[in-house]
Amino acid sequence: MENSTAASGLSSRSVAREILRIPVLVAALGYMVDMYDLFLFSIVRVPSLKSLHLSEDSILKDGLMLLNLQMAGLLVGGIVWGILGDKKGRLSVLFGSILIYSLANIGNGFVTSVSAYAVLRFIAGFGLAGELGAGITLVSEILPTKIRGYGTTLVATMGVFGALLAYLVSWLFDWRASYFIGGGLGLLLMLMRIKVFESGIFLKLKEKSIKRGDMRMLFNNKARLKKYVTSIIIGMPIWFVVGILITFSPELGKAMNLDAPINAGKAVLFVFASQVAGNIVSGSLSQYFQSRKKVIFLFMTMSFLFVLIYLLVPFKQATLLYVVIAFLGFCSGYWTLFITVAAELFGSNLRATVATTVPNFVRGTTIPLTSLFVLLKNHTTTIYSALTVGVLTYLIAMVALVYLEETFKKDINYTENDL
Repeated sequence: MENSTAASGLSSRSVAREILRIPVLVAALGYMVDMYDLFLFSIVRVPSLKSLHLSEDSILKDGLMLLNLQMAGLLVGGIVWGILGDKKGRLSVLFGSILIYSLANIGNGFVTSVSAYAVLRFIAGFGLAGELGAGITLVSEILPTKIRGYGTTLVATMGVFGALLAYLVSWLFDWRASYFIGGGLGLLLMLMRIKVFESGIFLKLKEKSIKRGDMRMLFNNKARLKKYVTSIIIGMPIWFVVGILITFSPELGKAMNLDAPINAGKAVLFVFASQVAGNIVSGSLSQYFQSRKKVIFLFMTMSFLFVLIYLLVPFKQATLLYVVIAFLGFCSGYWTLFITVAAELFGSNLRATVATTVPNFVRGTTIPLTSLFVLLKNHTTTIYSALTVGVLTYLIAMVALVYLEETFKKDINYTENDL
């Protein structure tokens, strides 16, 4: 079904039938496996590095290095898979990316050294980079304009369940088996994708003599560059929360002198369990108000308030910190809208490139954010270094949101002209 199809007269049953089509479900399940593999490292960072006989100081230092290498892989992969998505098709990315990250995560289960771990986390990140952007692009292009927000919400929500599944599996099995299970799930899902069909918009695009997947087009026009940069910046607060407040919650909890140690796995569980509700609520509010920007502003503001509570309220109970983490997860639920906006901002000949690179560039901002966090730790406390990074992140994101284009009613069946 083309995007130009009228959707305003669809019944509830018709809407459900549209968003439960095979391509949408496969994209949703793919993002679930993607998030499982992506956040499994945050969950098993400490036990896996302990089993490699690292000291407590090395667990933080090498854990940060491994996380940054994974994010570097996401950055490189985001560019490669995005370009391939526009040049070769959305499905080529969905097959290639899942194969690479599934095999890499199986390899992670066999590592016996930090160096091998580092190489495989980079490869896994490279593979993981293609999943979300290609899935969101495909879903956005096959669903009618006025209900595509429901489809992307389903994809993002299933992704959150992937993070929860990672915690459950890591609780039932050791870290090596957890990696094996993630890789196996990816290979199984790859077989399910055989019946998925390509986007009609892309098939028509292939017939035209027009540039596709050319990243230079994002930089040779001021309007496109502005849209691209702002779409990246508004997602940064989510990865400040995940990359610093959640991943390093054990260290932050220790600095707070809480009555019990913070478990990173539990922190991931709470943040993503609540993000399920956040994704659903933000997506539904966007449909109700017919606006992406208003809902993103609301959730970003709430998120900042809970960051201040996390870092400044002097409570001593670990349980209370988990409650705040849960609220932060709910407020991070605008991830769905952020990815949807990225897909809607650009024409079909650049859409996969943008929808794939933007979330991975946002994930990649973990590198400068964590680097600044570590740098500031040398001059102030762990708490205040995190607070400084957080304030800067949210301030920049709020400014970018002011300049963001509203895309709710935008017809996305068009192409970008090379200027």
